[in-house]
Amino acid sequence: MSSQYERWDQVYRKYPPEALPWELGRPRKVLVDLVESGKVKPGKALDICCGMGTNALYMAEKGFQVQGIDISPKATEYAREKAEKAGAEISFSVENAVYLPFADEQFDFVFDMGCFHHISVEERERFLRGVHRLLKPGSKYLVVCFSYRNGPAWNHFTKEQLIGYFSPQFKIEQTEHFSSVEGDGAVRFFWSVLMEKGWHIH
Repeated sequence: MSSQYERWDQVYRKYPPEALPWELGRPRKVLVDLVESGKVKPGKALDICCGMGTNALYMAEKGFQVQGIDISPKATEYAREKAEKAGAEISFSVENAVYLPFADEQFDFVFDMGCFHHISVEERERFLRGVHRLLKPGSKYLVVCFSYRNGPAWNHFTKEQLIGYFSPQFKIEQTEHFSSVEGDGAVRFFWSVLMEKGWHIH
């Protein structure tokens, strides 16, 4: 486990789930809207940086075959407990998202809630190549990440910055800027970017 990311396990061990801003206890609206509209269809899905598995559980209930990964053993422990309680068959494992262990072209959908924006600048390209590699041609990648509207920071993005990162490898289908009341009651601003992996090698 890379030292720059292992702090996430410390966070999950130190604080109760209800104290973590990103753990809403309900699936993210942007994910629900895309699934309900049919823009993202059931298939084999990867919930990358899945946390306590709330979004993974929602996808499983909607007919997806779900694999959830997180760098925090404690988070995946919570996620397994939640899935078991719900009677859902979801595979959770402890992984570093920069070094995805899965075979090429294995997934129909990758959901990334807050993973990309916590990948270090020097590892962003490697991370995106990994996501691209494991997606089937024509499949979807949904990123939800911090917006510049939250104030200046290394991981708060403009739309132009995101297009610069994603367009070399993915076809961008839609972007949305929105605000969300997070688990700590604070309003934060996000981008959602829905992309498709093309049918040819970039």
